[in-house]
Amino acid sequence: MSEDLFGYRRPDGRVGIRNHVVILPIDDISNAACEAVANQVKGTLALPHAYGRLQYGPDLDLLFRTLIGTGSNPNVAAAVVIGIEENWTRRVADGIAQTGKPVAWFAIEGHGDLETVRRASWAAADFLKDASELRREPIELSEVVVSIKCGESDTTTGLASCPTVAQVVDHLVDAGGTVIFGETSELTGGEHLIADRMATPQLRERFLGFYRRYVDAIESRGVDLLGSQPTQGNIAGGLTTIEEKALGNIEKTGTKPIVGALDKAEAPQGPGLHFMDSSSAAAEFVTLMAAAGAVLHLFPTGQGNIIGNPIEPVLKISGNPKTVATMREHIDTDVSGLLSRELTLAQAGERLLADVRRAINGRLTAAEVLGHREFVMTRLYESA
Repeated sequence: MSEDLFGYRRPDGRVGIRNHVVILPIDDISNAACEAVANQVKGTLALPHAYGRLQYGPDLDLLFRTLIGTGSNPNVAAAVVIGIEENWTRRVADGIAQTGKPVAWFAIEGHGDLETVRRASWAAADFLKDASELRREPIELSEVVVSIKCGESDTTTGLASCPTVAQVVDHLVDAGGTVIFGETSELTGGEHLIADRMATPQLRERFLGFYRRYVDAIESRGVDLLGSQPTQGNIAGGLTTIEEKALGNIEKTGTKPIVGALDKAEAPQGPGLHFMDSSSAAAEFVTLMAAAGAVLHLFPTGQGNIIGNPIEPVLKISGNPKTVATMREHIDTDVSGLLSRELTLAQAGERLLADVRRAINGRLTAAEVLGHREFVMTRLYESA
């Protein structure tokens, strides 16, 4: 085991770098009860969201996959699940329980909020006390599942912060680790570069199937994405076309073969570099990555995205000297020296890898310190 990396080894063998007790609502109308429990039991973490009622088909499957994956994430020590009805609440709790971690579930119907909050608070208090006794133990870097996504990109992103992340991605994969990337829409114009790196013809076709579905969905609506992809901020930062944005996005994925093509919130089944079909919206993206089991996110930013996540720490990297100066509280790793040639790319990669190690060992990221806990579910279509 590594002599300088320490994490929480969960009952299923996976490794976390945080130790949360979460209060997880099944549906939007259970948010109030979850937040009341978290308010009562200090140190627990409620995860309110807007969905969970009258969803069906693949959209409902994604809801369950995201909720179960969130509670199963190795950064979670224990979970209290609350829903309005018993069946769906039990289903999510049973899915989380397969990891071996402590889980309790409570349905509000037949009891009401006050009684549900009372019973759930007792469970949460016990879980939190037990979690406080868990101790970090030596781990290998390869055991830490990492996700990557950029945001508020500009020309410095593709020139500095994304290439820096690529250095760490290649290092992690070479060490036997697992890295997940995605942003299907932001591969446009460079999708062939990703397809060519797929490890097998079957993976290539699966990836292209995800990409074509995205293109078909946009074209069928007859809309112009300009202003959304690329965003107004991207355009102001010099990325005037989706192709320019895509090349920066692809830059951060490094050079290794891609061994997985995952559906939304689907967990990778082995080490290596994996693609996940996913929105490019930052909060949705990181929520999906956490549901897939990622425990640390690397986020290159040009003009200063401030996204965080309650489960998966988000570590920000910027090569834009103006952003580093004006939004210092949001930036974890400054690689602006790349553009002034005060840093080599190898040195920038070493700097980021050192910050990755510090985050693994418990150093809070800027987003954690500032309380950014954006938790946003992905919806496929309207409810029944």
